Parts: sequence; C-alpha cells; structure tokens
Amino acid sequence: MADLKHLARQIFLETLAAIDIPAAMERKLLRQGSLLRCGEALIDLRAFKKLHVVAIGKATHAMLDGLRSLLPHEIPFDGIACAPTPPSRAVQGMAYFAGGHPIPNQQSLEAAKVILTLLSDCDEKTLVFFLLSGGGSALVELPLANGVTLEDVQQFYRVLVTCGAPIAEMNAMRKHVSAVKGGRLAEAAGRATKITLAVTDVPADQESALASGPTLPDPTTVRDVSRIATKFGMREKLPSSLRKWMDAGKMPETPKPTDPAFANAHFVMLLGMDDLFHPAHHASESKGFLTVCDNTTDDWPVQRAAEYLLAQLDALRSANLGRRVALIADGEVSSPVTGDGIGGRNSAFVLACVENIVARRIAVLSAGTDGIDGNSPAAGAVADGQTLARAMAAGMKPLDAFQRSDAYTLFAQLGDAIVTGPTGNNLRDLRILLAEP
Repeated sequence: MADLKHLARQIFLETLAAIDIPAAMERKLLRQGSLLRCGEALIDLRAFKKLHVVAIGKATHAMLDGLRSLLPHEIPFDGIACAPTPPSRAVQGMAYFAGGHPIPNQQSLEAAKVILTLLSDCDEKTLVFFLLSGGGSALVELPLANGVTLEDVQQFYRVLVTCGAPIAEMNAMRKHVSAVKGGRLAEAAGRATKITLAVTDVPADQESALASGPTLPDPTTVRDVSRIATKFGMREKLPSSLRKWMDAGKMPETPKPTDPAFANAHFVMLLGMDDLFHPAHHASESKGFLTVCDNTTDDWPVQRAAEYLLAQLDALRSANLGRRVALIADGEVSSPVTGDGIGGRNSAFVLACVENIVARRIAVLSAGTDGIDGNSPAAGAVADGQTLARAMAAGMKPLDAFQRSDAYTLFAQLGDAIVTGPTGNNLRDLRILLAEP
C-alpha cells in the first residue's frame, strides 16, 4: 500500500519537473533577428520605440526569465511584475510587487495603479507583452467603484472563494467590479500592439477566465453578475459599498470582441491542459501503469468527482485484469468551505475518496501544480486503503474533518500531506489514481 502512495508522489513530482516555462516559450515564440513569431502574429521589434511588460500571476518570475532570454539583450524593456513571492533574481527594468493570494493586499492595489499609469503612455509605437498565469485575479486588483476600500475588496474575495462557484463564474463577478480585469488592461493600452502570453489554470476554451481576462474580450455580462450573486447566495454577504453600487445600476459593461482595444491584440497559450497531461502520462507509464487521462470532472462537486473517478479506475482495472492501471485527471473540483479548518479542494478530494478505498490496493493523490491548496501550507494530499484505519487509530474522524474543511490537518498528522512550497508554476490541479490487481 505504501508503495502505491510513494509512486503517486513520484509521478506528481516528476510532472512538476517537466513543466518548464522558459522552454515552452522557446518552443512557442520563434525569433530570427528582430522578427518575433507569436502565434499567428509576426512582430518586427525594430518598429517600436517602447517595449513594456506587465507580468501577473504565480508563474511571473519564470515567464519573465523566459522572455528576457528570448528577446535581444540590446532591446531594453520596462514594466511591472506582481507575484506572491519575490524573484530570486530581478530582471532589469522591472518594478516588483508582492500581491496577496487568494485575498488581495495593499500591494495588489498599488500594482494595479502603477500598471494603469504605465499603460497610459502607450501609442502605436508601443509593444506591450502581458505575461499572465494563475492567481492573477487576486494579485492585481483595483475596484471601479469609488469608496470601495481594501477591506471591502478583501471581503468580496472571501465571499467568492468560499461560495463554491466555478472559477469562470467567480471571475465573471471580479471582471465587472474591477478596473484591471475583463479586457480593461487591453483597453488601457490603447493603440499599442499587445501580445498576451499565457500559462493557464482554467478550462480549455475559457481563456478569458485566466487572471480574470485582463487583456481578452469578456463573454460575460452585467446580467450574469446578478444571476451568479443570487445563485450562490452572495448578495447579502457582499460589502455594503459594493452592493449599493451594484444595486444602483452603476456597473459598466466590460469590453466585448468588437471593441477597438482588441484590434491589434494577440494571444498565445504557452502551457495548458495537454502540457500537464503529457508528462503525467509519461511518468505513470514509465512506472508500469497502463494509463488513461480524463478531464471530465472539471468544476464538479468534490464528492461527485471522487465517486466518478474511482468508478472509472475500477472500470479500467476490470478491462485490464492483471495489470497495474492509472487514471490521471486535471481541473478544479468545487469544494465550498463549510468550516473553519485548514485545507483546500485537493485535500478535500482525497478525503472524499478515503472511505471508498478501504482495504483496497488503490492510492489517490490530488495536488495543485502551484504548490498551494486552499489556506493550507500544502499542495494537496495522498491516501491509500489503510488511511481510514490509520486515522481512526489516531483518534481522528475523517467525516468530521471533511465537514469542518480540515482535511489538511488530518493528512498532515498522518504524514500524507504533499508539501512542495510555491512552485513558481500554475497549470491545473492534478489527480493521480493508481490501482494494483
């Protein structure tokens, strides 16, 4: 049993090691002299008098390193970088801010103000690179409404991250109350040429949810905001300043695809779902597991996702008798906070599996590729068929821990929390389910 848990950890760590942002940038952006191919766009760097960089998200530092190594060193750039941690080596010309995550802090607001000031001098001779990765929504923030304080913003975010809404719906709310989201940074950059490079932690085809889509047209509307607030019981929990502004009908619509802000804007996905599945699949098969990938459960309630994936694992094992099998899943499950414990959606997912794998030759791991799971210091957790018995013997009650949103505490006491520290990356959560015959 312990061997399966160890193998699951190895697969996760090997997957993390294979996700190399600078290498992905070299693959996706091709430079020949002053010409830079960014997706379908061919950019002549000599055509611009100013080059600005705005980097927002957990992968900021790796993305900046990749961009600096790709561009000719005789071409200087300046800009703003906002990440949850300081850089190990600062890039010349960049001003750094340590934003808050998952709740904005004062630096989040200061970074937003400085970014808007930087973009205000853009013209047709300006090239702006936007480097976006997960976590950007909280790291850079500025409310549209007058009189909304930092404390109000923080209350708003606490309501969002504990309501159980999918990421796209949470970000629809954020976009409409923010001066820097939902296409508004592209709007602020005016006539500049804009290149957005993305490392995404959002579902495929929902790129505008990444960092709440600061440079992309917003498909959501003011009407969606009202619907989502009602659906998830948020309205009465919002700060009064924000609620009054919303109820007064003062919320402006976000920029849509026909807005001139997007006439000279380009988007390139550096890393996405396939870039997570491929190394995980390879790591699993290299250890002798017949492996299948599945992204069906994205945004599912945590218990439903656990039941479905375990059923898929059983079906895979039944179809391949005598073989070691593995199921690899990605995406985020919905796990509303129901108590005052320590944990997140990944440890909650593993805990939801524990009773269903008792005494079975199965291991389940779920962890965030950013190294962070909710309000815990861990990335996630791992369990096997002996976990329930070990927890009960230690005087812990898994169901009680689940109901109190305290999964991390249980797994930490068992030595089964996955602790990596911040990884400097942020694709999607990764779930690894292993079974032996």
